Amino acid sequence: MKWKPYPSHIDSGIELLGPIPSHWKARKIKHMADVRLSNVDKLSADGQAIVRLANYVDVYRNERITADMDLMVATATDDQTEKLTLAAQDVVITKDSESPDDIAVPAYVPESMEGVVCGYHLALLRPDGDMLHGGFLFRWLQGKVSQAFFTTHANGMTRYGIGKGDIGDAPILWAPMEEQKAIAAFLDHETAQIDTLIAEQRTLIEWLKEKRQAMTNHLVTKGLNPHTSVKESSIDGIGPIPAHWGVRKLKLIAEVRGGVAKGKDLAGLSTVRVPYLRVANVQDGYLDLAEVEEIEIPTRELERYLLQAGDVLMNEGGDFDKLGRGHVWQGEISPCIHQNHVFSVRPHGVRSEWLNAVSGSAYAQFFFMGRAKQSTNLASISASNLSELPVVLPPEEEQVQILAALGRETSEVDTLIAESETSIALLQEHRSALITAVVTGKVDVRDAMQGEAHGN
Repeated sequence: MKWKPYPSHIDSGIELLGPIPSHWKARKIKHMADVRLSNVDKLSADGQAIVRLANYVDVYRNERITADMDLMVATATDDQTEKLTLAAQDVVITKDSESPDDIAVPAYVPESMEGVVCGYHLALLRPDGDMLHGGFLFRWLQGKVSQAFFTTHANGMTRYGIGKGDIGDAPILWAPMEEQKAIAAFLDHETAQIDTLIAEQRTLIEWLKEKRQAMTNHLVTKGLNPHTSVKESSIDGIGPIPAHWGVRKLKLIAEVRGGVAKGKDLAGLSTVRVPYLRVANVQDGYLDLAEVEEIEIPTRELERYLLQAGDVLMNEGGDFDKLGRGHVWQGEISPCIHQNHVFSVRPHGVRSEWLNAVSGSAYAQFFFMGRAKQSTNLASISASNLSELPVVLPPEEEQVQILAALGRETSEVDTLIAESETSIALLQEHRSALITAVVTGKVDVRDAMQGEAHGN
């Protein structure tokens, strides 16, 4: 659908904005909303009121803060409760982050929430009800103009933050209240449709990944010949395997090598600065080397942690379904080491590619999860437990044949996954561009809802 432009425009006087509808005005957030920084931490204190906290992750991961969310229980003083209890049309934003791109990520509060308080590392923006609608403010903060302002005004080196003054000085546009409501309702409607498409693509990706893992599991545990004689494997999750295959524990065919830990005292030591791989770099079946950090370590320890081509990288921790999965290191960066949350498994009795395929199979994941330490949504496995993984071993020639077939089968699935990921990226960019165009007055959506009532 193509939306019409506003009939007339004026210069906003702000470079980031450019022309705006002639009946709109460029303002600052502090002229239209009260900015309140939170100092309510997660610790509980005797004598204080019990509250529920809307914390950083609640805001960062959700577009709306609602009463049915599982929020942390803590305590707050009377002054904090009075100042920071969430009310209808409040907008809560992140004010501290490890990246300037994550400053002022907003979440909208559609209804008052008695007993729910804005937590630490956040700021509460309370609109002046006569001038600014909270739904419009929320969408404005999602727009590229607002994002550009906060990214450039965030202060810090390794951690970034924004102060109350800069939040208040951030630009915003004023439009008549009914128009703000119409814009908020329109964007709620349009983004919901886009989000549905994104969710469908993500569901497809998960299904494709499950299909890929099922194919991998079948090939690495059953082989290519369905008529071969079999024997019991005595491995949970596998059942029978070809009779001529062997099974050996990982520790007998490879060395599991731990990585370097940060924070060591380097005083008085000869040191060297080298790239090192983190969990973020070792993904499920591929390496993400777009951002590889460096670390300073004692020169004498370099050889101990140095990666070699053919090492199989496996993550020590992470999401339940990604534990232990990784990729074969081909010497993409030299020299390069790895952190202590990434294992370097160095084979000496098996092909690297075979070991990598086995580690990504369903039976290996079943083994890892059965021995992992688990928290709410993460898990981790020790080197000693990883070393006990039973590895199925066909003859080397058969390994090569199975790996070739696996490559053919999974490449088709990987292509479909890549196409879905591209679709998601395009949808997200369209979503962002649409929000920006509407809140900056580049298109006129006043009639788009066709007379529907525009509420909160």
